[in-house]
Amino acid sequence: MARLTLLLPVASRFAGIALPPALAKALGRADRRQADPGEPELLARHFDLRPRGWPAAAMTRLLDAGEGEARGATWLRADPAHIRPDINGARLLGIGANLGMDQADVDALLPALRPLFGDAGFALDAPHPTRWYLRLQAGTPLPAFASPDQALGDDVFDHAPRGDAARRWRALESELQITLHNHPHNAARLASGRVPVNALWFWGGGNLPDAVSATAPTVYSDDPAVLGAARLGKLQGMPLPVFDQIESDALVDLRGQRDARALLERWLAPAAARGEAAFDFADGVSFALSSSQRWRIWRRPLPALSA
Repeated sequence: MARLTLLLPVASRFAGIALPPALAKALGRADRRQADPGEPELLARHFDLRPRGWPAAAMTRLLDAGEGEARGATWLRADPAHIRPDINGARLLGIGANLGMDQADVDALLPALRPLFGDAGFALDAPHPTRWYLRLQAGTPLPAFASPDQALGDDVFDHAPRGDAARRWRALESELQITLHNHPHNAARLASGRVPVNALWFWGGGNLPDAVSATAPTVYSDDPAVLGAARLGKLQGMPLPVFDQIESDALVDLRGQRDARALLERWLAPAAARGEAAFDFADGVSFALSSSQRWRIWRRPLPALSA
C-alpha cells in the first residue's frame, strides 16, 4: 500500500511541545522502532547509493551542471563561509545561502582564490552563488570533512580534519583566509550590512554514484543533494510544497525545517490523519502508522515525541 514517509530532524527537537490529541493517539497506537542514529544513517535507510556513501558535492554538482559534467572527477564543496573569532576559539556562523551571496560576490572573490587552488592542481568554480566546488582528479584521497549542519555554530577547531591527508587542506585554508581578509570586496559587504566572506568550508567530497534507488518513486526536499540523488536515480524530485500538494508513496524530507511546532501542525498531524504514514527521525526513532491500528484502543496516547 502507498505510504507517505517523513524524514525528520531528531525527536529531541520537539521536547516540551504538547502533541495534538489526534496525533498523540495515533503515535501511541503506531509500531515504534529504533534504528541507528544520525542523518547519514537516516538517508541510507531510504536511499540506496552504489557505491554506498553520500557524496553531497557530486550530487549537487549534477543538479547545477548536469550528469555528464559531474562524471569523471572527484568533487568537493568549498562554500563561502563566515568564521568569527571569540574568546574560546573561532565559530562557524554562516555558510552559503545564509550569507546572502549573489553573483557579484562570486565575480569579485573567485578570481582572487582560483590561483591558490590552481597551484595545488584543483579547479575552483561556482555555478551557483551559494554552492562553490573544487574539481579534483578522480580518486583523490580526502580527509573526513564535517558538513555545515554538523559544524554551524561550533568552534571550527572541533571539526577540523585530522591525519596526514588533512595537512595540505589546512595550509590551503590558511592561505585563502589571508587572501579573503585582505580583499576589498569584503569591506563593501560590511558597508552594505553583510558579514565578510573570510573562509571557505570544505565538505561533501566524493564521486558521483553509479546508481541510486529509493524507497519511494517521488521525493520532496529542499536539500540540493537529495534532489540531485533523485535526478540521478530517475526519481521524481521536487522542492518541498505545502502538505495538501503531497501525493502518497513519497519521501518528504523535512530535516531542514526549524520550527518544531509548525512541523507537528502542518506535517505530522495531517500525515497521521491519512492513516498510512511513516515518521523517521534523525536520532533513529521511527513510527509506522496504519489505519488498522485504530483498533488498538488499549494503547495510551504518546505523551511527547521526546519521551
